[in-house]
Amino acid sequence: MRGVTRRLMLLDTASLYFRAYFGVPDSVKAPDGTPVNAVRGLLDFIDRLVKDHRPDDLVACMDADWRPQWRVDLIPSYKAHRVAVETETGPDQEEVPDTLSPQVPVIEDVLDALGIARVGVERYEADDVIGTFAGRATGPVDIVTGDRDLYQLVDDERGVRVLYPLKGVGTLQLTDETWLREKYGVDGSGYADLALLRGDPSDGLPGVPGIGEKTAAKLLDAFGDLAGIMSAVDDPKSGLTPSQRRRLDESRPYVALAPEVVRVAGDVPLPDVDTALPHTPRDPAALDALAARWGLGGSLQRLLTTLGS
Repeated sequence: MRGVTRRLMLLDTASLYFRAYFGVPDSVKAPDGTPVNAVRGLLDFIDRLVKDHRPDDLVACMDADWRPQWRVDLIPSYKAHRVAVETETGPDQEEVPDTLSPQVPVIEDVLDALGIARVGVERYEADDVIGTFAGRATGPVDIVTGDRDLYQLVDDERGVRVLYPLKGVGTLQLTDETWLREKYGVDGSGYADLALLRGDPSDGLPGVPGIGEKTAAKLLDAFGDLAGIMSAVDDPKSGLTPSQRRRLDESRPYVALAPEVVRVAGDVPLPDVDTALPHTPRDPAALDALAARWGLGGSLQRLLTTLGS
């Protein structure tokens, strides 16, 4: 059991290596000319995060299934526009830039050789892995992600916050409940309801027609939560406008199913892993071979120096 003073950092790894890929020029290449901008950029991100925030435990959370079938069964449009190849026997393949896909196995091999815990669980997204780790944590938690969906996990009382990269990871938006209330008018637990009502085109979630972000926030402020809003639909004295009442009433099928899709799972069967931040590489020989093969150079050396300090 981790002590209450230990700080856990959870990386939304795909979110970060996508940002690294687009933030670091593809002229950063291995000796054979293969682009390694996402690999080196992610190593630089982790180096900066460890330097600035000094976590005791670190987990690179992975998308074992970026579009779980159980979510698609509930809302078929979920991430449908991002499918590159449909498969019958496993997860559909996500549309990913041609020069990024080959870098993902390299990232995984480097993390494993370093000894940084890397966790993906079949049938679940990285968000769900993050949610389960955060829910089980006994100390403060920093979630590093470029995905606002994870704002729903913010919990000041438990010390759970989101570090949202604004520029690289050197400039982070420290998202706590005060920030959420100022920005969206909700706390962490209310953000999922806000997102559900508002919809999210990037995830293929339609939302309730005519209910934008500001209206959703006002409704949540007036009626407390999604259940309170839907109860108000049946109460002619509730104060909903006729158009709001009609649109919410017509959206009942979506509202009934969407919470399970939008809310991060907290019951993922996590493997038993050592989450402690490594101070020396788990497999130095493998790491040396990877560094030579992929030309990881200063990015890897800086991270090793930080981990060892």
